[in-house]
Amino acid sequence: MNRPLKKTSNIVLVGFMGTGKTSVGKRLSSQLRMRYVDTDDVIEKDNQRHISDIFEQDGESVFRELESEAVSKVSKLDNHVISTGGGVVLKAANVAKLKENGVVFCLTATPEEIYQRVGHQTHRPLLQTPDAMETIRTMLTERAPYYAQADHTVETTGRSFEEIIADIKRIYFRTVRTPKAK
Repeated sequence: MNRPLKKTSNIVLVGFMGTGKTSVGKRLSSQLRMRYVDTDDVIEKDNQRHISDIFEQDGESVFRELESEAVSKVSKLDNHVISTGGGVVLKAANVAKLKENGVVFCLTATPEEIYQRVGHQTHRPLLQTPDAMETIRTMLTERAPYYAQADHTVETTGRSFEEIIADIKRIYFRTVRTPKAK
């Protein structure tokens, strides 16, 4: 890493839906005594509507604009664990803002694991297709270069929350303690 980070730098979790961002984020924030915020919750609160309703009524492009507004808001926070929506990385400006005051971790999982975790959920607008498994595979392939922008990647398939959180904490503390490269 070639930028100085404040002691209270955020931990930012990105990754495809169903990789564990919310579950890991809430547990991690509790363990580290950091505050927790989810960009999807910010969008819903600010717009007084569910994400699925925004997608249905206004479309994905409007949702992505609202998502960028939420990123602008949360990226200014300190000492937070920030969970993001799966597509937040599709705009380079979102990633850049999140990196200004945070260490970005991409949580990953196999398509099969993702399907097992979220394939049955009806509040996932992008999975409301005839073949959710194929949709997951396609979207993972399309988004791979965007997820690669994260500072670090942590695999979640077949791993306990404790193992995932231990990896994130180890990397985070090593990162925030490392002085700026000259």
